[in-house]
Amino acid sequence: MDRLRAFEVFASVVQRGSFTQAADALDTSAANVTRYVHELERHLGTRLLNRTSRRVSLTESGKALYERARTILEEVAEAEALASASTVQARGRLRLNAPLSFGILHLAPLWPLFLERHPEVELDVSLSDRVVDLVEEGYDLAIRISRGGAGSNIGRRLSTSHNLVCASPEYLARHGVPRRLDDLSQHVCVAYSNSSMAEEWPLTDAAGRTQVVHMRSVMQSNNGDTVRAAALAGRGLIWQPSFLIGEDLRAGRLVRVLSEYSLPDIDILAIYPSRRHLSAKVRLMVDFLAEQFRGTPPWERT
Repeated sequence: MDRLRAFEVFASVVQRGSFTQAADALDTSAANVTRYVHELERHLGTRLLNRTSRRVSLTESGKALYERARTILEEVAEAEALASASTVQARGRLRLNAPLSFGILHLAPLWPLFLERHPEVELDVSLSDRVVDLVEEGYDLAIRISRGGAGSNIGRRLSTSHNLVCASPEYLARHGVPRRLDDLSQHVCVAYSNSSMAEEWPLTDAAGRTQVVHMRSVMQSNNGDTVRAAALAGRGLIWQPSFLIGEDLRAGRLVRVLSEYSLPDIDILAIYPSRRHLSAKVRLMVDFLAEQFRGTPPWERT
């Protein structure tokens, strides 16, 4: 018995809940699928699946094997992808989605370099702050900025960005510099409405104690560039990621306040639907971006 193939067949039956649908997905017959599952059960000496005329369900032994088999199959696919990425010429269209501000500031300058290295790849880059469904919308890869990880997808962390509280010098001259959290009650903010922290700022001190401060907003936007523009015009305090406001802080256009407190950091992630059958072009793009953001990212450099 080809044990790896048996694991693949068994996992497909579990994922699709049907011997017939598994056979269609694997481009084989239902009889072959049944044979592989029977041989695997006989080899292990235990029943893996409960079968009725309507549905297929896992036994306790089946649950344990499925979790391990799925991991093994993903690791094998990952090893194959690593080998193919180093030996196969990447070519064809690569559909990629990224957030608007990050895509313009930090990804757009990288695309020419990637194309120079891999001239057979055609990039199709879509910028949107909306969270896309990679499978449903046909994307090969997405860059996401998240505190919540990759969700149901596979993710690789490329870098991290700090969220910082700041305001323009003009605003601080008019309203004063907040020194303590209590001082924030005398200030207004421009809120980033896509975040659960829009008006509820969870600020953590050096001892690890977190206090949630309610802020009164004079304006909200679901776009970080718009929030930044309002802050530059002196309309209020903001928190925004260092990848967006780092240059403003270095140039003095914005001034960081309450630097002894921190907000939750965010990860820059490359995500894709699965490790299985990962194409050379996707693997090369992920490795390329990881290389560009290795060490101190550009937005943190002085």
